[in-house]
Amino acid sequence: MFINCNGKLLSLEKPIVMGIINLTPDSFYENSRKLTEKKLLGTCEKMLYEGAEIIDIGGYSSRPGAPLVNEEEEARRTLKSIALLHNHFKEIILSIDTTRNNIARQAIENGAAIINDISAGEDDFQMLTTAASLQVPLIMMHKKGTPQTMQQLTNYEDVTEEVLEYFAAKLISPPSLNIHDIIIDVGFGFAKNTTQNYQLLSALDRFKIFQKPIMVGLSRKKMIQNVIQSDAGNALNGTSAAHTISLLKGANILRVHDVKEAIECIKIVGMLN
Repeated sequence: MFINCNGKLLSLEKPIVMGIINLTPDSFYENSRKLTEKKLLGTCEKMLYEGAEIIDIGGYSSRPGAPLVNEEEEARRTLKSIALLHNHFKEIILSIDTTRNNIARQAIENGAAIINDISAGEDDFQMLTTAASLQVPLIMMHKKGTPQTMQQLTNYEDVTEEVLEYFAAKLISPPSLNIHDIIIDVGFGFAKNTTQNYQLLSALDRFKIFQKPIMVGLSRKKMIQNVIQSDAGNALNGTSAAHTISLLKGANILRVHDVKEAIECIKIVGMLN
């Protein structure tokens, strides 16, 4: 299994790690915020050294209750940083975490190679055609509502069945059929309560039916904090446990704050195969 990242083939035959770099002042995990050029370059260098294959850049926090950020501010936060990283680390594969078609297009022009859209094209209907025209991979995530409303939208008869149905419909839509590489993300923490998150984690292997790479984004999230009765800063051990489960269930990409520890999870689980 490979994805084509602007001409560079990235193998997913073994699980890989995506490192998170937030260019926001309000991301839920304080240590992930990199608001100076020095911190940005230093963090990226460390993540690459520790084994990250992809670096995900975001300029708009999607944590529950996060304030709205206009398009101009999101562009200001992300585009120059993407160009800086692309020019500084020649072989880097960058992902832009955005729901806005215009931001995604400009990010690709500045050196990004993957679009990570938490709305799967629902927030900006041009996103799917943009990903298809640019011939770059698109990460599609399941969510309902917005960061301001999603915690009130957790009513499901069966969360796993509804998320499976969502992707079944999404992947056969005409715009999606023209996208070269699609990665699916069940959206841990987005319009799901703690119990629903673990129901999805337990059933993650069912999403292999789509024959698409599966990305997991659960690093230090409330679904872990709530169980171990901790905060984001002390949720690394719980995160590693959840990562191990997700790998056993078929995850191909771990989107993480802590690259070294995620790589160790992949190495341990790899010994079972």
